[in-house]
Amino acid sequence: MSMNPQRYASFEWLATGVVVVNLAGQIQHLNAAAEDLLGLSRRHVIGVPLAKCFVDPLAFEQAMEGAARAEFAVLRYDAYLLSSDDEEEAALTHVVIAPGEERDEVVVELLMLEQRSRQQRETRLFDQVQANKELIRQLAHEIKNPLGGIRGAAQLLQMDLESKELRDYTQVIIHEADRLQALVDRLLAPHRKPHVPAQVNIHEVLERVRTLVLAEYSQGLKVVRDYDTSIPEFQGDKEQLIQVVLNVAQNAAQALVAERAAGCAEITLRTRVARQVTMAGVRHKLALELHVSDNGPGIPDAISDRVFYPLVSGREGGTGLGLTLAQTFVQQHQGLIECNSQAGRTDFRILIPLL
Repeated sequence: MSMNPQRYASFEWLATGVVVVNLAGQIQHLNAAAEDLLGLSRRHVIGVPLAKCFVDPLAFEQAMEGAARAEFAVLRYDAYLLSSDDEEEAALTHVVIAPGEERDEVVVELLMLEQRSRQQRETRLFDQVQANKELIRQLAHEIKNPLGGIRGAAQLLQMDLESKELRDYTQVIIHEADRLQALVDRLLAPHRKPHVPAQVNIHEVLERVRTLVLAEYSQGLKVVRDYDTSIPEFQGDKEQLIQVVLNVAQNAAQALVAERAAGCAEITLRTRVARQVTMAGVRHKLALELHVSDNGPGIPDAISDRVFYPLVSGREGGTGLGLTLAQTFVQQHQGLIECNSQAGRTDFRILIPLL
C-alpha cells in the first residue's frame, strides 16, 4: 500500500474524523479531526488496530471482514468510542466505512452524533434564514411601491380638503405610511449595506458597545468585561460587528427592567478562542467565541425557538428585527450565532472564524 502522505492531504480540511486502515483494520493514517476525537497522535498509532478504540471491537472487525469481501460500498452504524483513559463512559459515534481508492485500504469516518445533530440543526437554520431573507426582500419590495402611492394620494387629497378634521385623517394616513416605509427600509437594510472587511480588534468593538449601552441605561446596570486579550485581529466589518453586539446587548438591557430597578442588572461581554470549530460544514482551526449574557428573566418559551426570525419580539412595541439583522451580519462573516436561555441567564454565543 502506498504510504505517500500527500494522498491524504485533502482529509485535513474535513470537519469530521477520518481514519484510513488496511484490510486488517490497522491504522495507516488519521486526520487532525480524528486525532482530536480519539485523543491519539498519528505518530504513535500507525499500525495499531482501530478496533481497540471501540467499546465493542467485534462490530468493527465484522465490518472490516465485509469490506475485505467487497460486500458493500458504504456501511453505516453507531458505536461507542473508548475514552482516552480506556474507560467505557465514551461518546456515541456514527461510523461510516467505505473502501478506499486502493484495494487494500478502507476509509473510516467518525462523526459524533451530537456533532451530526448540531450540523443538521445548523443546516436547517441556514436554509431557513436564506428562505426568510428571500421572503422579506420580495415582501418589502411588494409593499414599498403601493406605500408610495398611498402617501402621495393622501397628500393630494389633503390639499383639496378645507376641513381641518378631514385633514387630520389624511395626516394619519401619511404618518402611518411613513412608519411602514421606515419598517420596510429596515427590512431591506441588511441586503443594501455592503460588507466592508478590514482588520478588526474585537475588544474595540466591545468597548464601543459597552459605552453606548451604559450611556442609554445609566442606572442600575453593570456591564462586565471578561476578555481574552490574546485574541488577534481578524478580517471583518467593524460597523457590522458593532451593530451585531449592540443589538444583542440592547435586547438584554431592555429585558432587565426589574433587575435595573433593583440595581442588580448585569450584562457580561466575554471573549475566548475556540479551537477546531465546525460552522456550516467547514472546519476552522481557530475561531472567536464571543458571549453576550445577562441575568434577566430569560426569553419566553413561546418564542425561544424563533428569536432570530423576522418580526418576532418578546417586548411590547419591539419590531423583531434586531436579532434578524445580527444573524445576517454574523453570517456575512461566515460565522454562527445561537442562543441559550433560561430564567436568570440568557446567553448569546457568536462564533466567527479566525483561521
